[in-house]
This record gives sequence, structure tokens and C-alpha cells, in this order.
Amino acid sequence: MADLTQDEWVRRLELDKNAVILDVRTDAEVEEGYIPGAVHIDFYRGQGFLEEIDKLDKAKNYYIYCRSGNRSGQACALMGSRGFGNCFNLMGGMLEWEGELID
Repeated sequence: MADLTQDEWVRRLELDKNAVILDVRTDAEVEEGYIPGAVHIDFYRGQGFLEEIDKLDKAKNYYIYCRSGNRSGQACALMGSRGFGNCFNLMGGMLEWEGELID
């Protein structure tokens, strides 16, 4: 797991042919806008979150974000403990995001 600034996160993502963007916010937060191409799995679903991430391809590189960077950091650590090799946390989350959004 690595905590990345927005610039680092975007730069790595653009060069990564094996990338998946993962949004771990709530449904209400996602309704306010999301990063294009993101897969949404609500971190607060507890066991449901674990069941959904266990369906994901562990060979992919996951670029994970939430509102502030806290839940996504926890998601990165949790996914790492479940065998995911490359998880990148967007520090500052959507609160500091300056890139494109879909409403």
C-alpha cells in the first residue's frame, strides 16, 4: 500500500495499463460526483465490502479513494491483508480532488 498525493496518484494511474479505480464512499457521497471509470464498493458495508473485494482480481493495481483519504487508507490496508499486491490511496480524497468528476 502507498499513500499518494493527487499528482502522484494521477500520474501513476495514467501510465498503468492494469489499473482499477475504486471508490469506497457511501452511495450518498457518490451521488455528489465521482472520478470517471471508478468502481463503487461502499467501505461501510462491512462484511458486504469484504465479499465484494474478494471478487476482485488480485493481479490488478487498485487506485482507491474516499472523501478524505481515511477510509481508502483503511481499505488499502485491508485489501493488502487479503492478498492484493498493489493498492494506492489518494491522500486528501475527494476533499482535495481537483480532477474531472462525473455528476
